[in-house]
Amino acid sequence: MSETGDQVDGASRMPEAADGHSSGTIRQPALRAKGKYVSKSDMVTDALRELITGRQLSPGTPLRQRDLAEQFEVSYTPVREALRRLESEGLVVTDVHRGATVARTESEEMEENYRILAALEALAGSLAVSKMTSEDLAEIEAFYRQVATCQPDDDRLAELNRQFHFRIYECARSPMLLLLMRLLWRSFPRGPQAGRPHQESLQQHAQLVEALKRRDEEEVAAIIREHVLGSIKYLPQQEPRP
Repeated sequence: MSETGDQVDGASRMPEAADGHSSGTIRQPALRAKGKYVSKSDMVTDALRELITGRQLSPGTPLRQRDLAEQFEVSYTPVREALRRLESEGLVVTDVHRGATVARTESEEMEENYRILAALEALAGSLAVSKMTSEDLAEIEAFYRQVATCQPDDDRLAELNRQFHFRIYECARSPMLLLLMRLLWRSFPRGPQAGRPHQESLQQHAQLVEALKRRDEEEVAAIIREHVLGSIKYLPQQEPRP
């Protein structure tokens, strides 16, 4: 019988947790009747599925074939088959360079992007304060007023909002920082502010303009950070996979 057709019973060792320590043993899933034999590939598939859906393996965790083969005490063949099956279920993603990892949901990927964007925009805002001229500030206020006059369904809103934010960040005089933020903004199909109530954004914009006028670097950075991270709670919530 081939490797994937070999039959096994009993318990297998659990893959190491994120901290690198073994977490004990993992039994065959309850849906397997006692005394039933399963193939090694089925055993590895079921065990990994339980670890992923039970969040014991967090999104983005590497799934290295060699480590899994050692921990489950099987050869590479059933491990490869298990990873192929889990990829077809959307629980695993495979990259030609990085190999297999636990899949992340779209909302998890977007949340990570927001956290990166918050750090970069807060930095840009604080750098902009000392370099901003009175003419710069006047243009920023003009963009703020244009955004404030828009209704939530105004087609111009997304672009005006982008211009307001980037007019501030341009004052940091850092081309590399601008490039990174522009790349991140492209990861949000409708912009980072999509889903957030318009009035909430306007209130924070007003606070930001006042902090810029006071030339308060720490307050500017804090307002921007809170403004960006505040969008996370409006991300669509996805149900856990069954």
